[in-house]
Amino acid sequence: MAPTRSFLGFLNPKTISVVFNTNISKTPCRYIRRCYNCNNFLRGRETVPLLLNCKNWKYNEIIGKHRNFHTTNNLKARVDYYKVLGVSKNASVKDIKKAYYQLAKKYHPDANKSDPEASKKFQEVSEAYEILSDENKRKQYDTYGTTSEQMGMGGAGGPDGFTHQWQYKSIIDPEELFRKIFGDAGFKSEAFSDFAESQFGFGASQEIIVNLKFTEAARGVNKDVNLNVVDTCPKCQGSRCELGTKAIKCTYCNGTGMETFSRGPFVMRSTCRHCHGTRMLIKFPCLECEGKGQSVQRKKVTVPVPAGVEDGQTVRMSVGNNEVFITFKVESSKYFRRDGPDVHTDCSISVSQALLGGTVRIQGLYEDHTLQIVPCTSSHSTIRLSRKGMKRVSQHGYGDHYVHIKIQVPKSLSDKQKALISAYAELEEDTPGQIHGVAFDRDGNKTSIAEPQNLVDAIKEALKDKKSIEPGVSEEDLKESKRSKG
Repeated sequence: MAPTRSFLGFLNPKTISVVFNTNISKTPCRYIRRCYNCNNFLRGRETVPLLLNCKNWKYNEIIGKHRNFHTTNNLKARVDYYKVLGVSKNASVKDIKKAYYQLAKKYHPDANKSDPEASKKFQEVSEAYEILSDENKRKQYDTYGTTSEQMGMGGAGGPDGFTHQWQYKSIIDPEELFRKIFGDAGFKSEAFSDFAESQFGFGASQEIIVNLKFTEAARGVNKDVNLNVVDTCPKCQGSRCELGTKAIKCTYCNGTGMETFSRGPFVMRSTCRHCHGTRMLIKFPCLECEGKGQSVQRKKVTVPVPAGVEDGQTVRMSVGNNEVFITFKVESSKYFRRDGPDVHTDCSISVSQALLGGTVRIQGLYEDHTLQIVPCTSSHSTIRLSRKGMKRVSQHGYGDHYVHIKIQVPKSLSDKQKALISAYAELEEDTPGQIHGVAFDRDGNKTSIAEPQNLVDAIKEALKDKKSIEPGVSEEDLKESKRSKG
């Protein structure tokens, strides 16, 4: 079925009706005939009444044949973009970018000036990368075999029977896409870049992650990591020539690095296309670095980790001519808890230490510390160790170390401990509630009924003697008084 444009150009049914003064209905397969003398038109299935007298009437001349008026441009046959890039359908974005890099470098017009098909292949590769690198476009392509842009805006006929569809056309220039991804180096200097890729990758490392223990982050440490760096080729030592050969003066620019072109009355100078302005021509380039003098190499680099670095913090470090961003991943500690430059720890003490006071030794970030526990210390008390916390990375000084006291109660008591606590319970004042094993006598005084009662009575008797000592009277005076009474 031929498109309307092939026989009536831009005309639509309404235009034909107005210009030729005839009604054209959308009937299947109709013919239009005209008379050369009177210029009248006749539809195919109509009879020819009065016009048969006209000698110039061409009854069998078919001006146009069309089933319906559509202006449809067939879509471009589906292109297998995975095949264009040479990747599988489950390839990752990284693999797609890698394949695009190789093919774009291979078919770039600047590197294939003698190949007229290179520009077309370069555009196909760019179009494939544009579709497959975009998550939404790739999903549409995998599902429908095309994208929303490729499907166009049409599909249904208009009121005049017209249908419009357009071919997909990338809105991104292939050269612009290529420069956006791989920079502005282009093919104008040493065949696309000043260093060669290798088995380790396509370029120097830009970001790495370094794992640290909590104490390493607090005190600082030197960590050895493996990085991709661009360095002098180990084979040619930067000469860019294969072993046993050397560069010669460029014979195309006579060693000037510039070419002269004549365009009519004008004379123009540009960088030499053969030596790329280096003035030297290499006939046998080094195979290791592709004649560039530098290549991507894997090297061990020592990273000085600053003391006090935090989890997720990123620092910038220069490695040769490269700049690397290092992100630190600090594992958590079971003992220390960090809050900015401050650290927090817990310290357990016994009941006797809490009541009578004492000392306890704890672990610090940089050294051990001895804490003084004052008498009658309550649980959840906090002791602050000034300037014993983390070092401030971006400021001067250190944070603080906060020690949270926790009283550890014994899980069980011996008979003597029970008797002592029971005797103490009788002397305790302002007890909220009731104590098991302690009752009240008729006078409202506390009395212990806990077992073993004999131990409790002995302790109470001992405490009774101690209570009889008046202020200012020593134990020796009390003993002497007892002897005199006896």
